[in-house]
Order: sequence, then C-alpha cells, then structure tokens
Amino acid sequence: MSETTHDAPVAVSAPAAPDEGLSARELAEKHGLSVSGARPSLIEYVRQLWGRRHFILAFSQAKLTAQYSQAKLGQLWQVATPLLNAAVYFFIFGLLLEADRGMSRDVYIPFLVTGVFVFTFTQSSVMAGVRAISGNLGLVRALHFPRASLPVSFALQQLQQLLFSMIVLFAVAIGFGHYPDLSWALIVPVLVLQFCFNTGLALIMARAGAKTPDLAQLMPFVMRTWMYASGVMFSIPIFLQDKPAWIANVLQWNPAAIYMDLMRFALIDDYGSQYLPDHVWAVAGGWAVLFAVGGFVYFWKAEERYGRG
Repeated sequence: MSETTHDAPVAVSAPAAPDEGLSARELAEKHGLSVSGARPSLIEYVRQLWGRRHFILAFSQAKLTAQYSQAKLGQLWQVATPLLNAAVYFFIFGLLLEADRGMSRDVYIPFLVTGVFVFTFTQSSVMAGVRAISGNLGLVRALHFPRASLPVSFALQQLQQLLFSMIVLFAVAIGFGHYPDLSWALIVPVLVLQFCFNTGLALIMARAGAKTPDLAQLMPFVMRTWMYASGVMFSIPIFLQDKPAWIANVLQWNPAAIYMDLMRFALIDDYGSQYLPDHVWAVAGGWAVLFAVGGFVYFWKAEERYGRG
C-alpha cells in the first residue's frame, strides 16, 4: 500500500501597512510634514516680517532710486511733479474758480501746496499697494518671505519721497511768511499717523489687487474723486459754510482731509484750530490704528494664496 502526498500552495496574507487607514492630514502629522507656503500664526508672521526689516528698507530705497532713473532730471521729479500739480490747481481753482475764498494769497498758496504733497503721499501709497503683489509675481513665486514686506516697502518708499519733498514744502511756507516755530514739531506725529494709515491701506489694496489686477485701472478714478472730496484745493468749512453742517463734517472726518489739515495747522501760522474738526487728534489716531491693524490682519489671512493660480 503506497501513500501519496500532494503539496498545495498556502496563501499567506501580507501584513498591514503601518500607514494604512490614515488620512492625508494624519500622515502629514505622523511624518512631520507641513503645507508648503502655509500661513503662519499672526505672531509668527510679525516676527518673520521684523526679521526682513533690512530687506524692506533696502527694497524701498532701490525702488525710489530706480523710479526716475531714466529721466534726465532724475530724483528732481519727486519734487517737480507735485509742484507742477499744485501750479495747475492754483491756476484753475485759485484764479479761475476762486477756491481761495476767505484766505489771503499768503495763506492759500502754502495751503494748496501742503494739500497736494500730503494727499500725493496717500495716493501714491494706494497705487503702489494695488500693484505690490500682482506686479511682482516673479519675486513672490521665486522666494519665500512674508508677502506683507512688499506693500510695507512701497509705503515706506512713498514716505521717503515725501520727506525729500518736504524741503520744498518748508521753502514755500517760509517764502510766504510762515516761519518755523514750536507748531512745526507736530509734523512728526502727523507723518507717523499718516504712514500707519497709508501702510494699512496699501496692505488692503495689495490683497485686493492680487485677486483683481484690473483694480489698478479703476483706482485712479477713485483717488481723483477722493482728492476732490478731501479739500486739497479748498477749505471745507469755508467753502461749504452755506451747506448743511453734516456734509462738511463728513468730508472733514475722512482720513485724507484729517492728515492734510493737521499738516496745514502745523505749518501755516494763520491756519488755526477753527479750521479743524472736533477731536481731530483722536480721529487721526483712530484712522491710523484701524487701518494699520485691520489692513495687516486682512492681508495676513490670504498669505498662502499670493502668487498662486
């Protein structure tokens, strides 16, 4: 009697993979992975931005130098442009439309030049902010850095340009009999508050412009309307004295008018507090804090989306 044996293959199940059943988020956490370009916390973002302060300053200085590098007069256009604008506005509004009503010529000309220079600071910051991301996509996509560095740098560039132009503004004020005194010390806090406001506004416009590049084509019309409504060429309380009081109050409380009037109050002897709205310093500080903090947080919330898509 013989005995036959048959060997049959035995199926052995493979051991379960250690990562089986884990979600993508759980896998990333297990292996210490993070999303590329993920938005850091607000505190960490501020720390990173402070760490790039030297880049921000150098970038703003380089942009300022290159701005008029192709022009024969070079940096003189920083002063010539707002002065030429002031001359045009004086001819149209001061001579033809008599927008200087209630003010002597010695007051109106420094009044007008101050308004043009100060409003140009805000206008240029807004226009630079709109293009801060959309106009620098190559830099945004090539390097990792806090994207807020760009609009902050552009606002700083406009501040440096204004400081350069202030030499001419001082000369105009002195030329019409408004000599330096203690009130000129108010120029420093006015510029600090306006810079904070402008920076926040540039951050807001940078995020909006990154999503909608066509906004850069619309903003010149918005800024022109804002300029005419802010009393650059005329004194709001004098020009609107026969209108309902609330209209003048609304126009005077808008931030562009607030910072212009404070600068005029500091520079021009005969431009007294009667031309300023109530609680003007509190309003100026409120606008600066609201836009600086709100604009920064608003920009930070979209940090991981800049340069994508």
